Amino acid sequence: MKKCAWCLDGGMMERYHDEEWGEPVHDDGKQFEYLMLEAMQCGLSWSLMLKKREIFRQCFDNFDFRKIAQYTETDVERILNTEGMIRSRGKVNAIINNAKCFLGIIEEYGSFDQYLWGFSGGKTMVYRKHQKGEYETRNELSDRIAKDMKKRGFKYLGSITLFSHLQACGIINDHDPGCFKYAELLEKTDVQYID
Repeated sequence: MKKCAWCLDGGMMERYHDEEWGEPVHDDGKQFEYLMLEAMQCGLSWSLMLKKREIFRQCFDNFDFRKIAQYTETDVERILNTEGMIRSRGKVNAIINNAKCFLGIIEEYGSFDQYLWGFSGGKTMVYRKHQKGEYETRNELSDRIAKDMKKRGFKYLGSITLFSHLQACGIINDHDPGCFKYAELLEKTDVQYID
């Protein structure tokens, strides 16, 4: 079975690819978890984020954005002193800030899912140039979302980070055309092709 070349480690990255990456996410809790991982990843590798995912889960109340939005300086210190945790006060504070912003979007739109998928009209985008090997790390869609989220106060979520999130949560299907997940996802999503 053919898979995207980036995931072929025979372990954690491959499981992430096969079970999660690109699957359409409509659960706000899972959206926040992915956004949190993306923010923590800035400047680091994705494989490190997957390795530390359980530590993050323990530090951040199983990614419960409602609880995280209530964190105080005591929680920040607890998190920074957890063994194996990435010790970036800026990132930890950004996660807490982003949880508050996330709740603001839910209050306005009813769910983060409605807000985010609204940018693509509820469709999964397939960029033909990506399928021809013309890859990019950001695009007009991620620029637009990043600009709007920055205006709403989100931190550590610029256009490149959000592009990666859009791939992870299924708004952009960037599996290699020969990968088994590419065709599988096309069958179960409403797709819009972009030249």
